[in-house]
Amino acid sequence: MDRREEFDSLVVSLVDRLAARWRSELHDVEFGTEDVPQLPDTWTDEPVPLGSLVRRTPQTPARIVVFRRPVELRATTRLERATLVNEVLVEHVAQLLGCEPDEVDP
Repeated sequence: MDRREEFDSLVVSLVDRLAARWRSELHDVEFGTEDVPQLPDTWTDEPVPLGSLVRRTPQTPARIVVFRRPVELRATTRLERATLVNEVLVEHVAQLLGCEPDEVDP
C-alpha cells in the first residue's frame, strides 16, 4: 500500500467512526482527500490548510476534504497523522453541525 492509499484508508476509518455516532447528520456529507489544496495566487504567509469544508448548496452536498501533503508535513509518525486527521475531521464536522469539537468527539 502506498502513502496515498494508506492516508485514504486512515481518513475512511476515522470518518466511519464519526459517522457511527452522527449517522443522520452526516448521511449526505461527502468526505474526500486531496494531495494539496488549491490556493489563490494572493495567498500570503498564512499556514496551508489541512482540510476544507464546502457547505451544501441546492445542487451539491456538503463536502469535507483532508489534504494529505500538509498533514504529512506536520505529522511524522502514524499516530501523529491519525491524531491530526481526526482533529481536522472533528473541527470541520463541528463547524458543519454548528457545535463545538468536543461535542462531536468527546
